[in-house]
Amino acid sequence: MSSNKRKDPINDDGDGDINMSSAADNGDDSGSEDMDMVKVDFEMFDPQPAHDFHGIRQLLRQLFDADSALFDLSALTELILSQPLLGTTVKTEGNESDPFAFLTVINLHEHASNLAIQTLASYLLAKSASSPQLHAKLRSLLDSGSSAQLGLILTERLINMPVQVVPPMYKMLLEEIEWALAENEPYNFTHFMVLSKTYTEVASRLDELEARPNKKGKKQAKRRNETFYYHPEDEVIWRRCGEDNAAGFRFEKEGEAADSKRAFSDMGIKPQGLMMLIEKEGFGQMVEDLEGLFKP
Repeated sequence: MSSNKRKDPINDDGDGDINMSSAADNGDDSGSEDMDMVKVDFEMFDPQPAHDFHGIRQLLRQLFDADSALFDLSALTELILSQPLLGTTVKTEGNESDPFAFLTVINLHEHASNLAIQTLASYLLAKSASSPQLHAKLRSLLDSGSSAQLGLILTERLINMPVQVVPPMYKMLLEEIEWALAENEPYNFTHFMVLSKTYTEVASRLDELEARPNKKGKKQAKRRNETFYYHPEDEVIWRRCGEDNAAGFRFEKEGEAADSKRAFSDMGIKPQGLMMLIEKEGFGQMVEDLEGLFKP
C-alpha cells in the first residue's frame, strides 16, 4: 500500500505555524501580563517502527490511564507499528523525534488471535455493560461469526496539544483506508469504536484529611455531577454517534489519582473511560464535523 502522507506543517494562522501563548515577564512591577507568541510547526508522519515505539507506548499508557497495567502495551504498540502506512503521528522535530500525538485503527476481527487484542476486546465488552444497547451491539459485532468489521480507533495526544491537529489525522485515516481497500487489504470496516476518556470533579481527600472548610459547597456539589471531556473533539463524536452508542465507564484501578491530578482547583479529578460506536456512514460525517469546527 502506497502512502501519500502530507508532511506540511499544520497551521491556523496562514503562515504554517500554530501559535501557542505563554506568559512572559516584562521586567516591571506593574502587575500587567504580556504574552509572547510561541510558534510551533506540527508535522505529520507515518508511524515509524524504528523511532516511535516508546512515544506511542507512553501515549497508550496515558489513554488507558489507571487501567494501563491490565494490557500488554508493548505488544499493542508493536501491532500499531506493524501497519506503518495506516495511521498518523504528529511531531515537532522531524521524523526521528518522539510523537506528541498519534491516531490509528486496528481491525479487531483481523487480529482476533492476537493476545493483546483479545484482552482489549474482552475489556471493551465488559465495560460496555453500563449501556445495555451498546453492549448488545458490541457483543454481536465481536462475535466470530459476524460479517461486520469493527475498527478500533486508538488516538491520544499530549494534554497541551491543540485540537487543530485532530481533523487532519482523521481525514488522512479515511484516505488511507480507501487506498488500502483499493489493494484488497482488510480494512473494509462497517463500524468504528473510538476509545477515549472523560473526567468528573471530586472532593479532594487532602481537604477531608485536613478538615478544610468548604466555602463553595453547593457549587462544587453540582460540578461533581458533571462530566468533562479531556479532548473537545470527543463531545462532537459523542453527539454524532448518539447516546445509545456510547458508554462511560469506571477504571478498575482508580487508586488515589484524584489528588495527584489536582491543579489550580479546590477539586480533585476522577478520570473515566469513554467508548463511542459509529457506523461507517456516520464516520465520514463525523470527520466533516471535526473539520468544520476545528479548522487549522
